[in-house]
Amino acid sequence: MAFSLAPGLLLPLLVGLLNFASSTHDYQDALSKAILFFEGQRSGFLPQDQRITWRSNSGLSDGWMYNADLTGGYYDAGDNVKFGFPMAFTTTMLAWSVIEFGDSMPPNELRNSLVAIRWATDYLLKAVSQLPNRIFVQVGDPNIDHDCWERPEDMDTARTVYAVDAPNPASDVAGESAAALAASSIAFRSSDPGYSDTLLRNAINAFQFADSYRGAYSDNSNIKYGACPYYCDFDGYQDELLWGAAWLRRATQQDAYLDYIRSNGQTLGADENINEFGWDNKHAGLNVLVSKEVIEGNMYSLQSYRASADSFMCTLVPESSASHIEYSPGGLIYRPGGSNLQHTTSIAFLSLVYANSLARTSQAINCGSIYVSPTRLRQQAKRQVDYILGDNPMGLSYMVGYSNYYPQRIHHRGSSLPSIKDHPQFIACKEGSIYFNSTDPNPNVLFGAVVGGPGEDDVYEDDRIDYKKSEPTTYINAPLVGALAYFVANPNPS
Repeated sequence: MAFSLAPGLLLPLLVGLLNFASSTHDYQDALSKAILFFEGQRSGFLPQDQRITWRSNSGLSDGWMYNADLTGGYYDAGDNVKFGFPMAFTTTMLAWSVIEFGDSMPPNELRNSLVAIRWATDYLLKAVSQLPNRIFVQVGDPNIDHDCWERPEDMDTARTVYAVDAPNPASDVAGESAAALAASSIAFRSSDPGYSDTLLRNAINAFQFADSYRGAYSDNSNIKYGACPYYCDFDGYQDELLWGAAWLRRATQQDAYLDYIRSNGQTLGADENINEFGWDNKHAGLNVLVSKEVIEGNMYSLQSYRASADSFMCTLVPESSASHIEYSPGGLIYRPGGSNLQHTTSIAFLSLVYANSLARTSQAINCGSIYVSPTRLRQQAKRQVDYILGDNPMGLSYMVGYSNYYPQRIHHRGSSLPSIKDHPQFIACKEGSIYFNSTDPNPNVLFGAVVGGPGEDDVYEDDRIDYKKSEPTTYINAPLVGALAYFVANPNPS
């Protein structure tokens, strides 16, 4: 498809090229929309207070082939599959956002954030309900699903359930599920202590399964071709074991998990791939999380994690002597592969979390020839968030529904097809192709959806077919919730 702009985008493009770093943003509006997005991703029976009203019930028989209730949870992106691995990571990041920045959220948005977390944790509790013998890791055959373009409400594709039975391994999914449930138990501790206890109890069970039967879930032949190449753990399962243990340490304060992190760090490769963070690779997030114990708790036996976290932060500073993360000409953190804004939002979030720890103890980072202050980390994070919201060469908000200029043709089935409320007739698998191939804007606005983002040249073609750029995901939005919450309270960080 040739480069095209949604109606009215030419003028902001020209303005953006002249001066794309001077605007101010309504962070509270962006936060509200970033949380609202998750309601558009819901699977299952939707509640009466559902605010994305063009969505309706879907996946109501999920789990039937195992005689289990696996309804609920989230579709991870623009398709209709429930992948447990990225869903659990999304949940961890939403919970961490509340733990770290919930005090900065307006009360109604804190409440909405907890609702978004609970929609995921209620599902994850079902996924781990048959432990210690079985964990459910996925619902829906992605190869069949991706061959269709149909609304989740119309799904007539196989809702295949993928499960891992002991002693087969699923350390990545189980470890991330343990992290998600443990982090969420902290998020709910004050508002719903009973639910918090349930989450923590199941987190412990999930971690025991992950650690007892070590290996990736895609090592199982019945899983591999259902998960790969979509959400295989390409980076190994070891980081999820440490990540799960770190969150259980934070949730329980038990020394057993501290000992696990300390004694297994080198064995499980805690010092490898330290400059990555996302649904596949937890190392940078792990190091930031564990460093809190070093910086604020003087736990010097974990100093190697602090050193790795410092090293990661130094890669974000262009004038440091460290090897640097790549930036686009317009200043966006860029990593090859697709859905680039997942890196932008997660790194911005980590920078703010680390800055908070440093600021509480009046510390800075030694990056060779320079010292990097908490203020510098916060300003760098702000630059990334502002880029997403419109301070970029395109003059375009990459969050749908924020400002007047945003992507109109996102790669998302429900958004691009007529709502079942406007078009109640069934739209079969291949009948949706006409909408997929259309150059018309999507009929349903998925408020708050953040797309994959522009290329390394800062250029974004508003093209539904180019899923690497135009598809939103839950794991792009989840860390952005925390970053936006910080800037609601601190729009001009110092």
